[in-house]
Amino acid sequence: MTSSHSASISARHASRLGTLSVITWTSDPSEGERNAPYLLAYSLGDGKDGAEAGEETMRTVLAEIGLIPGGDLVDVSKNPNVPITLLVEAGRAVLTMPYLNAQCPVPPEWERDARAHGQVYFIVATRPWAEATPGKPVTEEQLRAFAGDQAMLTSAAHCLVPVRRLRG
Repeated sequence: MTSSHSASISARHASRLGTLSVITWTSDPSEGERNAPYLLAYSLGDGKDGAEAGEETMRTVLAEIGLIPGGDLVDVSKNPNVPITLLVEAGRAVLTMPYLNAQCPVPPEWERDARAHGQVYFIVATRPWAEATPGKPVTEEQLRAFAGDQAMLTSAAHCLVPVRRLRG
């Protein structure tokens, strides 16, 4: 079981996008080889103009930063025009990109996998996920149903984001 966490968004699109959240997960350790961990950003669909307007706004936001929903996987380390950074330190992930800033606690295995792979697979859903309210537990079945939904995956933006650490 995991929990979603709220994210802050700039005022320009906030009212149409509504509540934005992020959730993390990693592969099952019993499955052998570990994959890069996952980070998913999504809206609850509770924006002032409804879920459809929120989807449209999310597509606009993604296009403005160089991510195309339904497009190819973007490796942010090889594309400096995509302004996304991810700091992973002391059990926390801090995601920074235009319009969206999120900070959430991560389990030790997620942090270990992020460091071992040096990157995180980041998905930005354009479709809302109203059931995954920030701070409320999300079951594995709920996560699988949403994150594994073909329509959600084909309408989302996908990228690999390098993991940064504090230097000291």
